[in-house]
Amino acid sequence: MTLRPLTHADTRRLAEFLGALSPESRRFSTFGGYDLATARELCDAIARYDKLRLVLEDVPSGRVVGLLEFSLALTPADIARYQDAGLRLTETTDCRFGPTLADDYQGRGIGTLAFPLVTEVARLLGRPRIILWGGVRADNPRAIRYYEKNGFRPVGFFTEPDGSLSLDMMLDLRPAPGRTGLSTRRGHP
Repeated sequence: MTLRPLTHADTRRLAEFLGALSPESRRFSTFGGYDLATARELCDAIARYDKLRLVLEDVPSGRVVGLLEFSLALTPADIARYQDAGLRLTETTDCRFGPTLADDYQGRGIGTLAFPLVTEVARLLGRPRIILWGGVRADNPRAIRYYEKNGFRPVGFFTEPDGSLSLDMMLDLRPAPGRTGLSTRRGHP
């Protein structure tokens, strides 16, 4: 597997990736469509907006098997929901993150293997806190477990426009107060 920035040359492979997503995966994603037009729109937006899109590519086949999206902009709805939960979001500290994996790659540990790279990207972007892009659907326990396993903490529930329940979650990459972030082992400085 390779995690790399989305390029214009990925348009057709990205369209194949989007088109192959199951109805269940589509229900959990935030794309406006799952076709070549959407893939073109995503690729045409490269370096135009506040977003960074990375693809997870199966190297032997060249197949796109994941799309990981970062946004440096926060929506008014995100800011309001987190404020209601007692957290102040700012565009200098926070970014939004949303992953989508091909159905046949879900549950295989690929997302967990890629996650250290996700946190490194956030750090390189100067964002020590990551919130979920659109939250996570409350009826998606596998995704909630994935986020919790990778350090995200629940912030609060909210109702989607379609009436379904979603959960906001946040990952704070800064060391806990009183910790330097350096680990020591007994007998080793």
